[in-house]
Amino acid sequence: MSLTLRTISREQHLAYIQSLPAASHMQVPAWADVKAEWRSESLGWFDKTGQIVGAGLVLYRQLPKIKRYLAYLPEGPVINWFSPNLADWLQPMLAHLKQQGAFSVKMGPPVVIRRWDANAIKSGISDPDVKRLRDVEATFIEPRAFEVADQLRRMGWQQGEDGGAGFGDVQPRYVFQVPLANRSLEDVHKNFNQLWRRNIKKAEKAGVEVVQGGYEDLPTWQHLYEITAERDKFRPRPLSYFQRMWTALNTEDPNRMRLYFAVHEGEAVAAATMLIVGGHVWYSYGASANHKREVRPSNAMQWRMLRDAYALGASVYDLRGIGDSLDESDHLFGLIQFKVGTGGQAAEYLGEWDFPLNKLLHKALDMYMSRR
Repeated sequence: MSLTLRTISREQHLAYIQSLPAASHMQVPAWADVKAEWRSESLGWFDKTGQIVGAGLVLYRQLPKIKRYLAYLPEGPVINWFSPNLADWLQPMLAHLKQQGAFSVKMGPPVVIRRWDANAIKSGISDPDVKRLRDVEATFIEPRAFEVADQLRRMGWQQGEDGGAGFGDVQPRYVFQVPLANRSLEDVHKNFNQLWRRNIKKAEKAGVEVVQGGYEDLPTWQHLYEITAERDKFRPRPLSYFQRMWTALNTEDPNRMRLYFAVHEGEAVAAATMLIVGGHVWYSYGASANHKREVRPSNAMQWRMLRDAYALGASVYDLRGIGDSLDESDHLFGLIQFKVGTGGQAAEYLGEWDFPLNKLLHKALDMYMSRR
């Protein structure tokens, strides 16, 4: 199979993404505008007939003091990962990125290895000997994913313990998803656990309303998000980031990003952002106030977002990252517990892989990152 690779325009890149059933929101051309501190490039793979058969958004981050770059393809590239000869796709990419001054390449193959349904996870939680998701027998295993990993290793790609060196946002390896394809909404609702169904009813009874917001409502979002950051002890992104995200994504496609609020007695008490690419819908950021938690605004909001995703014809509603710990004393345990209540499934991706084009600089970056 002879493939050629070259830089493509944003228009070509977007047209290719739009021709697919779905792709990661981090592989649409507009994501480059969201990550304004990185230089970016759209790559296209072409077959013998000149047809575009793959695309990738590359983000370049310059090393301090020298004109060399880390090249990063978050949750990409968008190629045929189950090709029997991955080298045909990846060798031309590495050659091109080296020419561009990259000393190291990081990518995140959008390939799922295993899935666990809600029942499997629940039985894992109730078993005192089980501490991690990977200790639970998977409900579904994708054998081809292991072949992908083998091919990558043979080509010289490496995987760190935590997914690699990581300039920028290292993406979650474990996510939680609610499949929607070929299901009725009643079926989705019936699969929620009792607590979720009760909380949705509770919010309805209390008069919680879920509404969509616009760009002008982002300061309200930011206020709730900063309260959440303080409570959960993480560093919040600035308002300007979400404003840039809204403008960039919705200029590319007016239905790429949405903002939701759960309102009680005229006050926004929970909020979330939603991203849409083809049939894949993500709940991407969430926030909530410290008070009025008893009216269950977050459950009401998720149920509305799920219904909206369903109405859009989505095949999956993705609640994004979870930790893989099933230990109740772990600080991330509450997250998996909340998401498991939707009756969906946990998915493990292949994780992020690094290719050191310059071993010395790659090692220096590794050391620099581990000291930070």
